[in-house]
Amino acid sequence: MDLIPLPSQGTTETGDGGAVFTLRARTALVAGPGTDAAARWLRGTLGAATGLPFPAGGPSDAAAVRLVVDGTLPGGPEAYRLTVDPSAGVEIAGAGPAGVFWGAQTLRQLLGPDAFRRAPLAERAWTLPACRVTDAPRFGWRGFMLDVARHFMPKDVVLRYLDLMAAHKLNVLHLHLTDDQGWRVEIRRHPRLTEVGAWRERTKVGLRESPLWEERPHGGYYTQDDIREIVAYAAARHITVVPEVDIPGHSQAAIAAYPELGNTDVLDTSALPVLTSWGVNPNVLAPTEAVLRFYEEVFTELLELFPGTFFHVGGDECPKEQWAGSPTAKDRIVELGLRDEEELQSRLIRHFDRWLAERGRRLIGWDEILEGGLAEGAAVSSWRGYGGGITAARAGHDVVMCPEGHVYLNWRQSDAPDEPVPIAHVRTLEDVYRFEPVPPELTAGEAAHIIGTQANVWTEVIDSPRVLDYMVFPRLAAFAEVAWSALGAPADRDWPGFEARMRTHYARLDALGVEYRPPGGPRPWQRRPGVLGRPKDGPPPIV
Repeated sequence: MDLIPLPSQGTTETGDGGAVFTLRARTALVAGPGTDAAARWLRGTLGAATGLPFPAGGPSDAAAVRLVVDGTLPGGPEAYRLTVDPSAGVEIAGAGPAGVFWGAQTLRQLLGPDAFRRAPLAERAWTLPACRVTDAPRFGWRGFMLDVARHFMPKDVVLRYLDLMAAHKLNVLHLHLTDDQGWRVEIRRHPRLTEVGAWRERTKVGLRESPLWEERPHGGYYTQDDIREIVAYAAARHITVVPEVDIPGHSQAAIAAYPELGNTDVLDTSALPVLTSWGVNPNVLAPTEAVLRFYEEVFTELLELFPGTFFHVGGDECPKEQWAGSPTAKDRIVELGLRDEEELQSRLIRHFDRWLAERGRRLIGWDEILEGGLAEGAAVSSWRGYGGGITAARAGHDVVMCPEGHVYLNWRQSDAPDEPVPIAHVRTLEDVYRFEPVPPELTAGEAAHIIGTQANVWTEVIDSPRVLDYMVFPRLAAFAEVAWSALGAPADRDWPGFEARMRTHYARLDALGVEYRPPGGPRPWQRRPGVLGRPKDGPPPIV
């Protein structure tokens, strides 16, 4: 069936020429209670591709497409069972509404690559093989992080990526909304965050080693109504959007908008612009009560826009040099009875952990939030290898595994000289397919704290949707299978089988208009001659 991600169980009837069910103009769609979202998606998306109306039907309709919620299905609310019977039609049963929706995604794949187009190509028969697929995800958090702070991606790109995520059964979009190089979400109480912080005068082309600059302003942001639209669009696809506002580091765009947020007793923060280059930046937030109140006001507005449980506060790559030289920071350490600047950052994270918990939410941050002591209810995004996640899981904290050496999709895809702007170590499609989110040294109880996994893409050198497609695909398809399917140990995984299924999947991506990296290397227009990267030799370190 060439399904991606690979289902738990799938059987087909072969017979003489293969038994099939044919969708026709009169084929009814019978939507049971709790399946309205899946029915709307099926009519809108599959209806557009096939030209079929899928008229509403009832229990007496024969040879229909039936959507039902069956809470007795094992495997959690995202589990589903898809049955295609040549005489009775199609039934998609989900343990919950999300399960029905994922079953509809499998139905689309069974119809063939042309089911991924936005309009029918010509009159044709739409057939489904007689089959039975029983499926459930391995992880509840199957995430994709999109950095829109370094290079802004317009709203339609985000909506398109939600559709691409849904097609791969991914269910968490982590939006990296703020950084030194830009603030990307409207905050009505603090309008300068977007009036000033959403724009930089120019942009480094490549990383710091590059002498090249794009000499024009870059920027953009999402209005609050844009965010409401994105969140609603995601929810209709059973995807949760997790916002990230990075504190206390990676905050120069906010300081450029409101200089009083910076360490004013160390430097003249009024002279700081939105950062135009990349890398770890020493200009961090001041550890004051006024800064806490400012970000409480920011978070209050964002909690109204993002209804999900988790709120990401970053917490990574916060140099402490300014705090070490700041009388205000030194007084703060004494006032709070802390030992050093590491504990000062931990105290800030703990403050927002309590603040979010009081509002029914949970804090999640990059693994640096472990330094100085981890807040009681916080979860960890383990990016610097496995180490932070192992430490957090053993301490009873939930973990999303996203180690850079495995699932950073901005890392280069080969060591060929025509690879555009080569960053870090090579991470091929097969490398991603062999990624294992759960470290073998964890006990069963500790491993239960690995609530999911996530692929991250940082956009310092990804300056357009076309480049984004090239870096993300096809590797996101391999990651989606790792996140959904029970594949066994990395060395035992059926890479040739996955590679064979990808031949069909490339045709689906073509139909979707995804400008992925071909297996043979970049197309001429996907190369970037003359722009330096930062390639590293050998395999990535396992930390």
